[in-house]
Amino acid sequence: MELVPFSQYIPNPQQILKAITAGTLPFLSSENPNLTPSKFSSCPKPELSCQTKYDSQDTCCFNYPGGHFLQTQFWDADPAIGPNDSWTIHGLWPDHCDGGFDQYCDSHRRYSNISLILVDSGRGDLLEYMSEYWKDFRGDDANLWEHEWNKHGTCISTLETKCYSDYIPQQEVVDYFDKAVDLFKSLPSYQTLVDAGIVPSHDQTYRKADIEKALNDAHGARVTIRCHGKAFNEIWYHYHVAGRLQTGTFEPADAVGGGSNCPSSGIRYIPKRSALPHRPHPTTTRPPGQPEPTGPVEPRRGNLRVYTGDQQQRGCLISHGTWFTSGTCATFKATKVTGGFNVQTRRGPCGFVKDVFTCGHQIRVPALFEISDNNQLTYNGSTTFFADKAPKGHVQSKVFAHGGDNEHAIELNITWFET
Repeated sequence: MELVPFSQYIPNPQQILKAITAGTLPFLSSENPNLTPSKFSSCPKPELSCQTKYDSQDTCCFNYPGGHFLQTQFWDADPAIGPNDSWTIHGLWPDHCDGGFDQYCDSHRRYSNISLILVDSGRGDLLEYMSEYWKDFRGDDANLWEHEWNKHGTCISTLETKCYSDYIPQQEVVDYFDKAVDLFKSLPSYQTLVDAGIVPSHDQTYRKADIEKALNDAHGARVTIRCHGKAFNEIWYHYHVAGRLQTGTFEPADAVGGGSNCPSSGIRYIPKRSALPHRPHPTTTRPPGQPEPTGPVEPRRGNLRVYTGDQQQRGCLISHGTWFTSGTCATFKATKVTGGFNVQTRRGPCGFVKDVFTCGHQIRVPALFEISDNNQLTYNGSTTFFADKAPKGHVQSKVFAHGGDNEHAIELNITWFET
């Protein structure tokens, strides 16, 4: 007989709350309360949403009016979010069958504590997965999760609390995120594209028809691809559902509603993270004994992105050389010189003024930098820079070359990303 830890028999907080409301406390029951599946109201034979006309069906068993589901995925390369070889989750949306949608459908079930709900439900595993694959490009994952549940999750008819015959508080929230993650795991977009020869690249561009064919063939129905400018950054997979969201069958469906905004060709699929590539000097003929030239070569362009002690990206450097988290990263030009390279922005060359990293025409002698093996900016042999505080909103922070416990206490690494 398999031994189960004693702690497994202790009800989770939602079950305790339900028991108090019902007037009973099931402590030390003969069954593991954390492993007992939620009970739902009974349903007849499941009907496929959007393929079956709504005729007063029980909306606890038939998803209506939101019966056309979209599992949406992001590819965030600037700033880079999530694993290099995986797309990330955007959400799970219950659109109408014609592509319209409702939003924020139940103000009484708008939550701001998704992480706590998952942990209290014994789903730390789900939270851990979401922390890696359900990412917000601003770095506020919890805010994205709250937004997706409050805007979209509350509009799924089969997740209404009345649909549970043995309802545990916030169980529908857990069911929503569990299903969204389940679908995402079944849609390996990165590998699907790789198998079709479509890989992230700084140089290669792709045709919309080729991207769509690869994804359509894998999904078995037409998908929607979206771009930011010419950069491929989102995929929408479409489904109809037979039965309730929690236990029903998701059938691939053709896209409806808003279509692709990507150009027909010249689409960029930008790598999330990349090294500063080594470019050998061009071969030249010179007299015997003449040393190889060490002066500047063709400049390279990239971003300087900031990482804090937890190795999470927290914004980047902008054109004056300050650290910023709410705007667009500046493009830096790196020019190779003897012993390393100099960098500059459209404001001018970069160096240090009273130990503060500064870019502008006031810099007469640019600082000499190197790049470490893992692409970190190195100055005077150190890859560590410093700040007094992290920027927030429209506030920018100065970056210092030196610091410590008594001043400029925040340690930073600045990493070069080729563009």
